[in-house]
Amino acid sequence: MTQHCIAVAAGGTGGHFFPAEALACELVRRGHDIILMTDRRAGGRESGVFAGRQQFVLPGAGIAGRGLVRASRAALALARGTLQARGIIGRTRPAAIIGFGGYPSVPPLLGGSLLGTNRPLLFIHEGNAVLGKANGFLAPRMDGIATSFPTVGGVPAKVPTTLTGMPVRPDIAALAGEGYEPSNGVINLLVWGGSLGARVFSDVVPPALAALPPALRARLQVTQQARAEDVARVQTAYKTAGIPATIAPFLDDVPGLLRAAHLVIGRAGGSSVAELTVAGRPALLVPLPIAARDEQGANAQALVDAGAAWMIRQPEFTAPALTQRLTTLLADRDLLARTAQAAGRLGRPDAASLLADMIEARLPDTPRTA
Repeated sequence: MTQHCIAVAAGGTGGHFFPAEALACELVRRGHDIILMTDRRAGGRESGVFAGRQQFVLPGAGIAGRGLVRASRAALALARGTLQARGIIGRTRPAAIIGFGGYPSVPPLLGGSLLGTNRPLLFIHEGNAVLGKANGFLAPRMDGIATSFPTVGGVPAKVPTTLTGMPVRPDIAALAGEGYEPSNGVINLLVWGGSLGARVFSDVVPPALAALPPALRARLQVTQQARAEDVARVQTAYKTAGIPATIAPFLDDVPGLLRAAHLVIGRAGGSSVAELTVAGRPALLVPLPIAARDEQGANAQALVDAGAAWMIRQPEFTAPALTQRLTTLLADRDLLARTAQAAGRLGRPDAASLLADMIEARLPDTPRTA
């Protein structure tokens, strides 16, 4: 395969950045050069696959859910970012640009589309079961769309679409096929809330676990992600309930935690769902209620329909409701095991490779030169 320069566009949140990083690792392994185009949340990446490579931080901000003044400022920032991206792409001459959703993908891909017949190939990856707003805006201009789910709402019929799955980090992909070991004693409960944590889990999960039947509560071992300002009160709540717990704003060893988990409680973002299915772990999902197109609700429903998870909408996610649900789930080892097996059947540990295949299939035989 001819070596090319390929630009990866992804924002600083883990849900967009981790799959971008996984793809970049695969592209580099195949001999391609890569460029990172991102936003200020990611800034310069001083470690990992992007370290030492060309990186460009572009202005921009999301528009959805903002007031008129803030939306206008965000639109101007996106316009500035698009013009900057157009100049960068014209100088660096990547053969292709692949975006991973969210507003940080808009300036690079829109800027690339403004180069006319001299533009690079343009691709987006959609990690959710319904096309997000940014990807929905970009989709008609794309040369191809990669999806994480077999059916994705809002994809234009005329744009070629390939089911690749969501790329996960190599250490997560390595969990595929390891199987699920039901608890014979301690029940390891993993509670995560996305890259920024989620206060609702800090508010609801500790009192819900404290109200479990004593025999069940005595078997719990909890690892929970919480915002920094919530860590102390969550630790105190578990200590008062006599439940061993590790609380942190950031979970360092996600592969190890997933390997040990008997049940996961968390959001239903595309990356989280991909990691759960690759690892084959049962989950109780609480979709983010403010997503513009209810992408997380669609993701959770796809797993529920496959028997791979359960869902509680956030308005119904109360301590009494969670206590009742967990009393049933944690006491049924066979149900958890069956749900884990169903989740594992949905996992795509080779997603990064399949996505790289999709891009390479469209690349020209001759590299573009700067």
